[in-house]
Parts: sequence; C-alpha cells; structure tokens
Amino acid sequence: MKGYRIHELGGINGLRLDDLPSVKPGHGEVAVRVRAVSLNYRDLLVIKGAYSKNLPLPLIPTSDGAGEVIEVGPGVTEFKPGDHVAGCFFSNYTAGQPSEESGKTALGGAIDGMLAQERILPATGVIHVPPHLDLEEAATLPCAALTAWHALVESGGVRAGQSVLIQGTGGVSLFALQIARLMGARVIGTSSNDDKIARVRDLGADEAINYRKTPEWGNAVRNLSDKIGVDHIVEVGGAGTLAQSLKAIRVGGHIALIGVLSGAGEANPLPILMKNVRVQGIYVGSREMFASMNRAIGLSRLHPIIDRVFPFDQAREAYAHLESGAHFGKVVIRVD
Repeated sequence: MKGYRIHELGGINGLRLDDLPSVKPGHGEVAVRVRAVSLNYRDLLVIKGAYSKNLPLPLIPTSDGAGEVIEVGPGVTEFKPGDHVAGCFFSNYTAGQPSEESGKTALGGAIDGMLAQERILPATGVIHVPPHLDLEEAATLPCAALTAWHALVESGGVRAGQSVLIQGTGGVSLFALQIARLMGARVIGTSSNDDKIARVRDLGADEAINYRKTPEWGNAVRNLSDKIGVDHIVEVGGAGTLAQSLKAIRVGGHIALIGVLSGAGEANPLPILMKNVRVQGIYVGSREMFASMNRAIGLSRLHPIIDRVFPFDQAREAYAHLESGAHFGKVVIRVD
C-alpha cells in the first residue's frame, strides 16, 4: 500500500510517496479504499509549517477523502463492504459543540490524513456520501462544503430572501454560493479576476465586484444591498478583509469567520459593537452537520465545482496548482 507522507516542513518538497503497511480494522473501525482526495488551503499551511510546528512527522496529509469500504471491524453495523463513504474532518466530533479532545482528531493535522491508497478510520469518523455524486465529487465535501454549510445554515440560519456575501472563488466560497442559492438567498461575490467574476455570475451570483478595481468594496456591497448591507458574510480573508466586511454587513448581521487568506491586518472592533454584529468562528463542523448537509445535497442533486483532477503520482503538482491561486473551485487528486 502506498501513501504520501510529509517528512519535513517548509514546502511541497517535503512530501514523499512511501510504502506503508496495510492494517486490518479493529473494533469500531472501518477500512476504506481511498479513491479521491481534495485539497484545502489548510493543507498548504500544514506542509509549509505555518499551521503547526509540532506535527507528528512523518504525517499523511489532507483531511478530505472518499472511497469504498473494504472491511469493517467488530461492532460496526452502519457500514458494509462496497459502501461509498467520506472521512469526517474530525474523527470523533459527532454532534454538539466542539471540544479540545475533538480538535485532536483533525485528519491531516493532529493525526494522519487521507492521501494514501487505504485508511483505517473509526466508524464515528466515516459517513455515507450522497449517492448521485462520484467519489471525486464526494471527496470535496468534508472540509470546504461542511464549513460553508455550518457557516450559513447551522450558524447563520440563512433564509430565503436574505443576502449573502462570498469572498473569492475557492472551495468554501463556491460551496457557500451554491448553498445560499439552494436556500433561496441573494448572493454577492468578490474576486480580483474578471473571468472568475463572470463564472461566479454563471453559477448564480446576483452581483459581483472586482476588489482590486474597487478597494473599498465594503461600501460597494452596501450600495448593492439597498444601502443597508448584507445579512451574512462568509469571511475567508481574515484580518486583512474584516474591515471591509464590517462596512458591508448590515446592522444585526452575521459574519462567519473562517479563513486567513488575506494574511495579516488590523480591524477596528467598534463596528461590531455599534452595528450589533455577530461574528462567529467556524472550524468545519460535526458529523451530525455533515449528515444534514448530505441530505440537502442529495435532495437538490447539487454537484461540487471541481477545477482540476490530478493523478496520484502528481500530488505535488496538485499542491502547486492550489498554491498558484489559479484554481476555480476544488483541486482533486485521484488515488489510483
């Protein structure tokens, strides 16, 4: 059995393809033949050493993968060989609020991830995927899709007729666009690329702004939303974009704080107070949320937006493509 492992931090060159032993599932465990893995920005941070300096190296990276059950251990009744499943981002965060203990079971960070031909996972960390999706599509769900679902539905309670601002065209943002449209919300998008703006409109965004051409895009968003601001913002930029998001949000609005794509920056917290804004940190979500999302995806027959699929022997090239920022949607690795 082969799998990629990070042997040293600092960049993509630390990723090597190793021969790994096959392991039988124990009590409460499931053996999965991984067919596809998708990349997240977090995976770049991990391999560069920007996520944590104390990772248990060598480490199998990536949190997001899907495949077929090949064997179940004693005590497992929910799964059987042949089932199409995805791994959950947290192996033991089943429901309710997260805890320090659940945080220690994040795939591809605290423990080994999915970039291998086979993985043994606890049954609590595996979930059936919507049957209309192929396994490459299913591999995009565990982090990006669930984060967007948590942000808008579980935390935000988005309703038909409300307005949602998405930032950029990465996996979380495009899933947020699709979920917002599914819930009947109006969507405003931002990007620095006019071609990507056109594609966002094609996917259903009602309005889109080039933030390089319009640096004060917060005011532009406000003007596009009846001059009162949007109801929800999926904030993937972090400190560098939060100041503009606070201009764009309406009084009493909801900002789901997710990413750090814009790097460092400062934001005056006074608008949070004066506008009665709810800023909620979102760190993926529970297995229970994953199940709810999968039901919605299955009923609506939503298909994830995949930018490009790389073969298993080009995993480094897949990382480099993600790092380039040229992608629109998810970058996937097919596991041969």
